[in-house]
Amino acid sequence: MWGVKRIVIVAGAPWRWEPRFVALVSEADEVLAADGGANHLARIGVRPAAVVGDLDSIRASVRRWVGEERVLHRPDQETTDLDKTLACAFDERGAEAVTVLAATGGRLDHALANLGLLGRYVRRGAVELRDELARIVPVAGEASFATRPGQAVSLVSPGGCERVWTEGLRWPLAGGRLGPASPHGVSNRAEGDRVAVRVAGGTLLVFLFDPA
Repeated sequence: MWGVKRIVIVAGAPWRWEPRFVALVSEADEVLAADGGANHLARIGVRPAAVVGDLDSIRASVRRWVGEERVLHRPDQETTDLDKTLACAFDERGAEAVTVLAATGGRLDHALANLGLLGRYVRRGAVELRDELARIVPVAGEASFATRPGQAVSLVSPGGCERVWTEGLRWPLAGGRLGPASPHGVSNRAEGDRVAVRVAGGTLLVFLFDPA
């Protein structure tokens, strides 16, 4: 994605910094924190370009370290802090590609809400979520992914997809419906170095699992 403005957003779920995630932050064009995500960034000495949210989770010492000029107080309770930060990234900071960290650990309700946000922003630009197990990418239309033979891949549709087609998976989907609780997309395997997905009527979450 040469020439694309890449923003990393750090949310506030429990998080352990691994070298690959520190590298991801250091290579980003800009780093934003969703409220308490600033606490995670302080642990590795990275001052975010902005902290966005209702500011009920950022520690006072971290807020002083970040500086008030970088704090964007968005107090409305109609959206979550991550939603506010994604909107800021695309609408105010010119993001073309966004990677979200620290959004799936901890409370399951928060994790589900954060996964749901991927579908809301899929048409705004390239957006994905990463955790210690997987890269999670929303698809509404067509997409292809580089894979390794045998890599675990799951397809999940929180709201249901009318039709899903795949290429490059051991157990392909051939245009059937994938419901919210369907097991047919879970724990598949890549056959080679590329997996392609096409979706009609809905948004699909593609989980590309890292090697054990």
